[in-house]
Amino acid sequence: MKRLLTGFALSALAVAAHAGAMESLENFIRNAKSGRADFTQVITAPPKDGQAARTRTSSGTFEFQRPNRFRFEYRKPFEQSIVADGQTLWLHDKDLNQVSQRKQAKVLGSTPAALIASSPDLESLKRDFELQALPDRDGLQWVQATPKQKEGQLTNMKVGFRGDQLAALDIQDSFGQRSVLTFSNMQVNGAVNVASFTFTPPKGADVVEAP
Repeated sequence: MKRLLTGFALSALAVAAHAGAMESLENFIRNAKSGRADFTQVITAPPKDGQAARTRTSSGTFEFQRPNRFRFEYRKPFEQSIVADGQTLWLHDKDLNQVSQRKQAKVLGSTPAALIASSPDLESLKRDFELQALPDRDGLQWVQATPKQKEGQLTNMKVGFRGDQLAALDIQDSFGQRSVLTFSNMQVNGAVNVASFTFTPPKGADVVEAP
């Protein structure tokens, strides 16, 4: 009987934890209208020919204003800007002085940006993703988001929350590459410089319009 009761108790705790993860996601989407944070990104490529998996680390800042405006500013090891201004997604490689641009509506639906900056509410997010609460891990509550469109490069991503605060993204693509972003110094609903979400190609830059 004690084992049975313990089993029921553990099951109830698991259900509560899973419900909490979905609630954290919903609260973040509903309440976080703007924000900024520092981030560190670790990309792990699948091993080849018996070699160990290779990793590379980058860092920078992230800003967003819901819906559909955000900026990733990579500082190390190379400078790169990714800016969504509401209409166009810009990518600027400063070392190459090269800019690519794409229609934002074509590319953001099933991406991490949809989760953290674009979707106005949970129902909108559910149109593009299958959402599933996962067990707590590393002190965070996790929700897995699997794109409904299968032709994209993204296989699935996990979003980690500490309470209602976004803490991590764990992204897996169809090439077996894993990208983990951890956020720190998150500031939500503070003053955001609107100019952060505008982009003008630098003079002399090679500008390419991607399909």
